[in-house]
Amino acid sequence: MASNPDAAPSSATNAVLVASEPVPEGTHQVRGVDFDRFKGRDITAAELVDNMIHTGFQGSGVAEAARIINDMRAYQHPETGEKTTIFLGYTSNLISSGLRDTIRYLVRNRHVSAIVTTAGGVEEDLIKCLAPTYLGSFTTPGAGLRAKGLNRIGNLLVPNSNYCSFEDWVVPILDRMLEEQEAAKRKALETGEEEDELHWTPSKVIERLGREINHEDSVLYWAARNNIPVFCPALTDGSLGDMLYFHTFKSSPKRLRIDIIDDVRRINTMAVRAAHAGMIILGGGVIKHHIANACLMRNGAEHAVYINTAQEFDGSDAGARPDEAVSWGKIKADANSIKVHAEATVVFPLIVAASFARATPSSNETAESH
Repeated sequence: MASNPDAAPSSATNAVLVASEPVPEGTHQVRGVDFDRFKGRDITAAELVDNMIHTGFQGSGVAEAARIINDMRAYQHPETGEKTTIFLGYTSNLISSGLRDTIRYLVRNRHVSAIVTTAGGVEEDLIKCLAPTYLGSFTTPGAGLRAKGLNRIGNLLVPNSNYCSFEDWVVPILDRMLEEQEAAKRKALETGEEEDELHWTPSKVIERLGREINHEDSVLYWAARNNIPVFCPALTDGSLGDMLYFHTFKSSPKRLRIDIIDDVRRINTMAVRAAHAGMIILGGGVIKHHIANACLMRNGAEHAVYINTAQEFDGSDAGARPDEAVSWGKIKADANSIKVHAEATVVFPLIVAASFARATPSSNETAESH
């Protein structure tokens, strides 16, 4: 029988109209936020995030990250009652930005157990207590800013005078720390007890600076007050490193000694002793790896949330998804984990609103209980 010249080619229809298999039971339909449900009132940030779960793309990722963090917070060891040890990591640019206030909220209310950051994440927090950072533009030419003594961090501007104020503030503290170190050394020689020596570590230096700044806007102030250790394996990689460098000439032939090995023992021991471990990592580089490597010591974390814009195809640690860490034993194979491919200043406040900030903290969690 002759074929119908007006019919579509069967090869084309077979290619386009491939029969579908049944969708697995329990698969969710894609749907976004139905703002009509909230007519007559403002929608809260937590409600917004909750209703993004079936949006797809990074919208679903933001909602899933909030869910994982809520699971972190909900865990309680059945015998000891111990909660999740939550490691928070963030890069210095986030402290330069207004996300510092979100991070301070978490630390002030003891929502995290330990912090890992960079040198900038330390000094920018302290500098902001001495002088402000300003909003600028991503497109302002660098040469013109340099001539004006202004340093650009993305679309933020930091005057050089801020770092001069920081030097004026921090150098006398370094002087006192050196005096305490040398006095402890003399005592150890007299007593013959090595334990009498004072060994500065990055976390001890940061705690000291947090107490010295004595400013409630500071993340480090609240970390020191709430006994939350702040680790910084790259403490010298910033203005603070510059100050330590200049101080070696000022104090010569004596020198402030800072031991990084005691700190790696401290953070690894925290991980090993944790009944449950969770990672929240904003950005990449040393802060991401340092937390993940600590969790390797316990054969992996039970929960992990990564938030950054890096991609994995160059083999970078920053771009790697959580599954790569599973292969190293840094995240457990059955862990709840996600990477949100987004810029942290946009999505992390939303995630905090839908997790940490959702419930009123109990009296023993608030700073006022001190």
